[in-house]
Amino acid sequence: MPIADCAYVRSDYQPPAGGVRPVSYQPSATGGLMVRPAVLGSSGPSVRPVASQPGQGPGAWYIYRCSTAGVRDALYRPPVWIPNAGPGAAPAPDPEALAEQARSQLRLSGPQIVMNPVVDQLVGLPTWLWLDAAGWNQVAATAAAGGVSVTAVAKPVQVSWSLGDGATVACTGPGTPFPDGADPKSASPDCGYTYRHRSLDTPGGTFAVTATVRWDVTWAGAGQAGTFPGLTTVSTTQARVIDVPALTAGGG
Repeated sequence: MPIADCAYVRSDYQPPAGGVRPVSYQPSATGGLMVRPAVLGSSGPSVRPVASQPGQGPGAWYIYRCSTAGVRDALYRPPVWIPNAGPGAAPAPDPEALAEQARSQLRLSGPQIVMNPVVDQLVGLPTWLWLDAAGWNQVAATAAAGGVSVTAVAKPVQVSWSLGDGATVACTGPGTPFPDGADPKSASPDCGYTYRHRSLDTPGGTFAVTATVRWDVTWAGAGQAGTFPGLTTVSTTQARVIDVPALTAGGG
């Protein structure tokens, strides 16, 4: 079960004209924030403002939001008005700085390479290339401070394969696993390669196969959003490529 990551975040919310006035927060004389929850009256839910008319003076509206996928807050939490910090108070957190912190907390694992044939690759026979689907998912991390939270999200978008013989292949997805019972001479529909030379003539007798995944990274929070330069993860395996006369006879 996912752990809920919920907090009030700065927003561009505007109260409806003539509608119910959302609750507001105001620093108390003893420090901290005074909170007045919604109350249920005979005519339905309403809220009582804590401060004088919200929206006057420097400040912003904040709404309660859960960034964890599949998680919703079951309680009604109305938008709140939080005045900007007064003289001598700590400055409000910088969303971009929080975004950098969230980005540094992203944990991206290296791709798990899978190939078919599963043992030796054969000259002239299509090789299927794919990555374990469990590692082809979005990864998110959140940084929060001073009531402001920012979430960075990394999304895998492309994998570049270096096949060890000088060739490269770019695939827009993780690739398709080889189906059980499929024709060994069939080619992958989206990510594959056919070796033309065996690896036994090279030092070590194998080709170094490298998969490099590119991740697009975005961030959002406190009413702002942006992008980061892409990240990459890399994995390498060794592939032995042999030739079978029955397959190469008559081939180019």
